[in-house]
Amino acid sequence: MPSWKLVSGLCIGFFGSLVAVAGIGYAMVGVPSEENAAALSQNNVYYWEDGTQMVAAGSGQNRQNVTIDRIPKAMQWAVISAENKTFYKDKGVDPMGIARALANMARGGDTQGGSTITQQFVKNTYLTQEQSVSRKFKEMFISIKVGTKFSKGQILQGYLNTSYYGRGAYGIQAAAQTYFGKEAEDLKPNECAFLAALLKGPTYYDPAGNEGIDNSATKTANTKRAKARWSWILEQMHNDKRITDQQYQEAIKNFPKLQGRKASKGMSGQIGYLADTAKKYVLNHSNISEKQFDQGGYQIKTTFKKANVEALAKAVKKIEKEKLDPKNRELDKHVQFGAASVKPNDGAIVALYGGAGYENGHFNNNADTSGVPVGSTWKPFVLAAAMEHGTYKSDGVGVSPLSKYNGNDHLKVRKNDGTYVLKKDNTPFFQENESDYPWGYITLRKAMEQSVNTPFVQLGMDVGMKNVADVAEKAGILEGSFAELNASFALGTSTPSAIRMADAYATFAAAGKQAAPYSVTSVKFNGQEIEGFEPPRVTRAMPENVANNVTDTLENVIQNGTGTKALPLGRTAAGKTGTTDENKSAWFVGYTQQLSTSVAMFREDPKSAKLLSMNGTAGEKSIHGGDVPTLVWTEYMKAALKDKPDLGFPEAEKIGEIQDAVGAPSPTPTPSVEPSETVTESPSPTPTESSTPSPSPSDTCGFFGCEEDGGAQNGGTGNGGTDGGASTEPTPTDTNLDGGGNNRGNGNGGIFGGPEG
Repeated sequence: MPSWKLVSGLCIGFFGSLVAVAGIGYAMVGVPSEENAAALSQNNVYYWEDGTQMVAAGSGQNRQNVTIDRIPKAMQWAVISAENKTFYKDKGVDPMGIARALANMARGGDTQGGSTITQQFVKNTYLTQEQSVSRKFKEMFISIKVGTKFSKGQILQGYLNTSYYGRGAYGIQAAAQTYFGKEAEDLKPNECAFLAALLKGPTYYDPAGNEGIDNSATKTANTKRAKARWSWILEQMHNDKRITDQQYQEAIKNFPKLQGRKASKGMSGQIGYLADTAKKYVLNHSNISEKQFDQGGYQIKTTFKKANVEALAKAVKKIEKEKLDPKNRELDKHVQFGAASVKPNDGAIVALYGGAGYENGHFNNNADTSGVPVGSTWKPFVLAAAMEHGTYKSDGVGVSPLSKYNGNDHLKVRKNDGTYVLKKDNTPFFQENESDYPWGYITLRKAMEQSVNTPFVQLGMDVGMKNVADVAEKAGILEGSFAELNASFALGTSTPSAIRMADAYATFAAAGKQAAPYSVTSVKFNGQEIEGFEPPRVTRAMPENVANNVTDTLENVIQNGTGTKALPLGRTAAGKTGTTDENKSAWFVGYTQQLSTSVAMFREDPKSAKLLSMNGTAGEKSIHGGDVPTLVWTEYMKAALKDKPDLGFPEAEKIGEIQDAVGAPSPTPTPSVEPSETVTESPSPTPTESSTPSPSPSDTCGFFGCEEDGGAQNGGTGNGGTDGGASTEPTPTDTNLDGGGNNRGNGNGGIFGGPEG
């Protein structure tokens, strides 16, 4: 056993060493100042894909220190009551808070927590935001030294002058000017409480919203958070007797009126949205905080191609000018566009269109927004899931695109157990189409071509909406944008961004290979490379032939269906139109092997941010994805692909088996055509998303037959198309143009059809 002398000596030596280390640490650290922080403020420089400079922007110019006598008492007490009630009593550090932070780090958590105003001032001016034991000890030593060297007034002044309030505003003076257009010394108590609330995190407490940084930071959510924090701070000030009863009652009734955001130098046109997107990518793929990033000094090389960005903006403006007249047509007001263009097999975002520009007061990036349903552009994911997984009754065998499903309007949708889907009030759920045109049983290929809803809702139920969601997610759609997995999920009630839709369709273009979208290839800080910005890994999202068959089906949409306004592109392309209920949004997403591009169009109430119907917009009865969005897409793709070769698409091989829906005429013979051949089930005119549906064959005579000669009325019980025939018995093939529609009827088939359709 060691003697008590030895134990005592060791203890004294150990504690003596700690004191010595602490003394050395205390002696070696310097104290920070507001001038240090101001000197560190620099611009961030963004570069185009080719390395040329896009813009230099940051907080370097938006900073001005003020003395404590020019900072209202209400502002001083607001931060003290909210963040550090013992400020005037403590020694500048919170030992228990530091202990908790170190314990958290030892357990694998972060080291935050328990910081005093003095410690916050030290972090603002002297230290990086890294989470480490050494930083926490250094912060403690500097904070102790600051507490002995500076008065409390100097520390509080330094803290308010170096804190970040959002919108690029560092310091209380810049914040007062940015949010209220006034000097700091003129701030009222309710305004002071608001600025103190921002210190909790301006990304989430600025009522203007920050969806460019985080999709959850919406105007509505941020306003709710800001008001709750603001009222709590006023309550704390009142409880601490820092404001009188009268001041409290006056302040709590008046949430301050804020100035709108303003475009900073160089952030006009699409540049603001490009920088926004790149900044968001940097913050999500590094340990850099928004506060650090906005302090400047970063060089960011992006994937954006200047020519593509300009071509996309030009395409939107051209079609906008041709179709919309907001000065003279009320329903053309508040129409917005969002678009994105992505490289298949890579994921690089080469262009985007985010809106009218920061200089016009539009700060939300429409290319990366959420909340705009994608409509029928979702149907390819339903088809892909059916081809890959099959249905509940197929034992894993994939579904052929030539399988027939009921295309009639007002369809009762079945569950897998044979019962019908019910609404929340337990009444039957009926799925509607765009029109009441009686399609009868049509192939999935035809349903995609003409964007008929009912087949895809029933197909989604047969496949399982979970399988549909899994295929969409693997293709590149974020789960957070999914709507409820009910029957309507198959029709695009989800709200992914234009960037994610372009990227997911790029998966089809790349024969099933997926790469996450990215906008930054390298980041440097004062010339030093920061790791973590390599291009994303390309992975297999779906079987090659599934993707190729989706592409083959979507080629037909452009060639013969709702996407024919993309034909002037003059090269091989595939795509899908999309329109939502009441025409609140309209989409076109299309691709070649080189480029996948999505275009969204919608109307939004500027006050409530709710979507408005586009019925009557552009002087049209209704707006569809096959109209304006397709025109924008075609205009842009013509410019973006100019002088590029037409690579076509890989040939789609026969896939799956014909698996008709319950109730379809049986049996269905094996088709006599390969999927890559054009399948025509009824000649024009047929209803499309972009036109008024043609009359039913029972109402008129077609070129090849009419009611008395094999039309729907006398040729059978269902829709026989315009060539005669009905829907009671199958025809030998789906390619019969001149005899019957989908199936053989009992009447005369018209001039070419013969007596059996």
